[in-house]
Amino acid sequence: MDARTEFRDFLTSRRAGITPERAGLPANGNRRVTGLRREEVALLAGVSADYYIKLERGNARGVSDGVLEALSRALQLDEAERAHLFALAAAASTSTSTRASASARTPTRAPKPHVRPSIQRILDSMSTTPAYVRNRRLDILATNQLGRALLSPILTPTPAAPRRPPNVARFMFLDPAATDYYLDWERMAAGTVAILRAEAGSDPHDKALIDLVRELSTRSDLFRTRWATHNVLRHRNGVKRLRHPVVGELTLGYEALELPADTELTLMAYTAEPATPALDTLNLLAGWAATMDQDDTPDSPPHPASTPPPGASA
Repeated sequence: MDARTEFRDFLTSRRAGITPERAGLPANGNRRVTGLRREEVALLAGVSADYYIKLERGNARGVSDGVLEALSRALQLDEAERAHLFALAAAASTSTSTRASASARTPTRAPKPHVRPSIQRILDSMSTTPAYVRNRRLDILATNQLGRALLSPILTPTPAAPRRPPNVARFMFLDPAATDYYLDWERMAAGTVAILRAEAGSDPHDKALIDLVRELSTRSDLFRTRWATHNVLRHRNGVKRLRHPVVGELTLGYEALELPADTELTLMAYTAEPATPALDTLNLLAGWAATMDQDDTPDSPPHPASTPPPGASA
């Protein structure tokens, strides 16, 4: 991933998403752009038009935090977008240096994340809560028993997603079962891409992430289209609506808990509201999980014979 191109395209995409009315500017005459003009962003950020044009061409060398903050306000960036802008600027500034450019363009392979035994014990102690540990690329690295049961469609290898470890994004875009499993598949798919976009901004030279994005871009039209929007998201909490192949529909809240001693890893935990059908269904799932060997991936019904997710190719 070229850092300068990523910085340029992110600024361009955010500028296109802000209308003059939203920015508090008059919308005079016929406009040839859907969003703000470069000169208008420069005005709102308090920088010269020439300087902003230089930034939007990908030249972030020497850009100050003050200018980035001003751009964040002018483009009305949320917290995730602001962090992404700063990360892209740092990477683009480094790649501008002739001395650093050769190494900056070389993808790096991060050490394989290791789930410590103490983390697995924490997972196993959460007997009524489905939980798992993932890395920044959305690989599922460890689960508890109830988590294994809940995620059985993702954990079961298929011709579309045979690789190990299982990966949420690969399942989302390449496995036919995904559109049955995620009741809000369109929203979940957009969020999955936005999470990977944010991670790519934090480490644009992660070879495993580059390979994953390349694979999904090649095999899924929808992923490629979503990737081009440059939307980013921080995965912290929310609600997921799932259709499990054994117990049926569940609406579960989730929390993404970062592990300070393992910065590459996040613990995901799911809960159901008290006295709801979702809690009854979760208890039913727990009964099913209890009948299985904890050391083996739970057997789930065969994936339904359905078409691949929209935009996916075989």
